[in-house]
Amino acid sequence: MGHPDRREFGRLALGGALGTALLASAAESRAATHTVQPGIKLCVQASAKPTDNDLLFLQQLGAEYVSVGSTPDLRTAEGFLQIKKRYAEAGITVWNIGNTSVHNMPEVTLNLPGRDRKIEEYKQYLRNLGTAGIYYTTYAHMGNGIWSSGRATIRGASGREFDLASPNKQGVWDGAVFKEPLSHGREFTREEIWENYIYFIKQVAPVAEEAGVRIGIHPDDPPVPVLAGVPRCIFANFDGYRRAMEIAGSPNVGICMCCGTWLEGGKQLTGKDPEEMIRYFGAQKIWKIHFRNVSAPLPHFVETFMDNGYYDMYKIMKALRDVAFDGIVILDHSPNLVGGGNAQTAYGFAYMKALMNRANAEAKA
Repeated sequence: MGHPDRREFGRLALGGALGTALLASAAESRAATHTVQPGIKLCVQASAKPTDNDLLFLQQLGAEYVSVGSTPDLRTAEGFLQIKKRYAEAGITVWNIGNTSVHNMPEVTLNLPGRDRKIEEYKQYLRNLGTAGIYYTTYAHMGNGIWSSGRATIRGASGREFDLASPNKQGVWDGAVFKEPLSHGREFTREEIWENYIYFIKQVAPVAEEAGVRIGIHPDDPPVPVLAGVPRCIFANFDGYRRAMEIAGSPNVGICMCCGTWLEGGKQLTGKDPEEMIRYFGAQKIWKIHFRNVSAPLPHFVETFMDNGYYDMYKIMKALRDVAFDGIVILDHSPNLVGGGNAQTAYGFAYMKALMNRANAEAKA
């Protein structure tokens, strides 16, 4: 599939309400998505090769769902089934199996050498998920990684920090490091980023539909308009997401709403806060929630504990309950705690569960 011409690009990106209605109608006639049980599902990030103690910890938490990052040796349909079976034996459902090799691909976002090979790798990943009965995956369309400028201390714990004015800021993804002034040797245009997205999504959406797998697209972290010559113009604001969903025109392409990333941008950059995004797109397009709070919007933020950031996280949980959200809510980046990962997981899971129980109780009342 080649690049769309300029006229086609404009029609896709600026289709408006009529285009949205036509795309929705067409999408409804195609293969759609796997039916899931109703209700908010609290989820834990877990290992592809859990020990007996790992499984016991999850059982003690009351965690019924996990999101797993696959290891290279398990990135096949058979490997995904192996992961799924191991958790099923402990009464736990694997909701998502990630693959860092195709989760965030500069080759695709920036049209670098190897783009078509990475797209074919992604298509096979979708087929493997469908064969294994895994019906959701998260995808990120960032050209130069997740950016930080260092670490900061929050209540005695260490958390990620980003300061737009810092000379030490850099992007990182899967071992690669990206730095200013130009992470890839030149400046890219907004139109290039849009055209590269169209080239990708028009090829993979039909495969996702055939496999029965939903793709939730993660926001750019942080949602700075341009970083090291790469515009973050699609998945860094409400208008970008809305157009991206219209362009995809698929019941299997939606949103992974990373609330922390969205709060980093603040309403001035993103156009809507997390609650407003949830209420606008609803459970029809938002399928996964990354639960995280930050100290303040850009230009400078620190990832904080959920109870001491600038946003009221209950507004998110209540909105999810109000729109009949039936996907997963999972703890995202969190300050390091004494006791390590299990302590962080236990704190986050308990906090989310308390908010969910409150939202459910108020709805019933």
